[in-house]
Amino acid sequence: MGSSSREGPESRVRIAGLGCASPDYCIDQEEALEHLVKHYGAELTDHSLELLEQFLAHPSIQRRHFAIRDPEELFTEDPDARMERFAASATELGARASRLALEKAGATPSDVVALVVNTCTGYLCPGISNYLIEELGLRKDIPAYDLVGSGCGGAVPNLEMCRPLATKNPDGVVLSISVEICSATFQMSDDPALLLSNALFGDGAAAAVLRRGRGELELGPSLRLHEPRYRDDIRYVYRNGQLHNQLTISLPAKSSRVVNKLVEQFLDENRLRAADIQHWALHPGGEKIINRLGEKIGLSEKQLQPVRDVLREYGNLSSVSVWFVLRRIMETGTTPEDRFMMLSFGAGLSAHAILLGRKSE
Repeated sequence: MGSSSREGPESRVRIAGLGCASPDYCIDQEEALEHLVKHYGAELTDHSLELLEQFLAHPSIQRRHFAIRDPEELFTEDPDARMERFAASATELGARASRLALEKAGATPSDVVALVVNTCTGYLCPGISNYLIEELGLRKDIPAYDLVGSGCGGAVPNLEMCRPLATKNPDGVVLSISVEICSATFQMSDDPALLLSNALFGDGAAAAVLRRGRGELELGPSLRLHEPRYRDDIRYVYRNGQLHNQLTISLPAKSSRVVNKLVEQFLDENRLRAADIQHWALHPGGEKIINRLGEKIGLSEKQLQPVRDVLREYGNLSSVSVWFVLRRIMETGTTPEDRFMMLSFGAGLSAHAILLGRKSE
């Protein structure tokens, strides 16, 4: 496995360390419902309250982490305070995940020769990369790139950008960082998309250290598929100058259709079968999406369990989610011959796949 059969194992890019970080504040779904009803019970219709209770009572998610000190922050902060919280929280969580990844890779900030940061839950200029350069004490002349607008699918495009950076810098490491403060886009109304979002999303960050030759998982071939005709089914829209999440009831069917089409094309181009890939780090967009994808691709319940575990314990972390799933898979025990598929998908509607493996092919 690798980008070219002529490359030796020492020239191929590998994931040498993975770090995941969650905010300290954690709340279960029942308590979340109490706070939402307390603040919005008089504003929402009876039907909306029933939907909210139904969404938050669903057993697929038990708890979520938020970058707040107290739930009241969500209901009282103005847009300026929200962006300040986004900047501070994204920097803190991104740095925490990066330090964990560097430690696992046996590397230090002085070894970092480039970084790529993706997010979709807030906009900063300069981007989060600028804040992380300062927070981590990275070189001031380091190549740094910020990806915005990829939504929940952003982790794999990030890796694709990091690969050539790591390839041409054999003596250093590259940081691939995904960070999402979904609570910074919190809104409430009778819109079912917002009701669902407030029961689904959480905050978190993940970082991977990439280097040539040495590491646990080698980056293999990748592929992506964009279906702009479904753009309005999953996206952020601006209303009154603030981000509002837009999801449609047909999203599970459409997203699973697009992702399955991508998987079929990927397998065909690489002369593989789904059965040749032992582990699937799917984006846990929600239980309906997990079920549909599992059925379409032909995955076992054992293969889906890490995806369900992450959704249950953290909710949907947008682009960060697939890293949490990959970490869970690695914790469950794997073999040197195993292959891993990372599948991220989201706004656009866009889907992205990359094959990982411990053993060079």
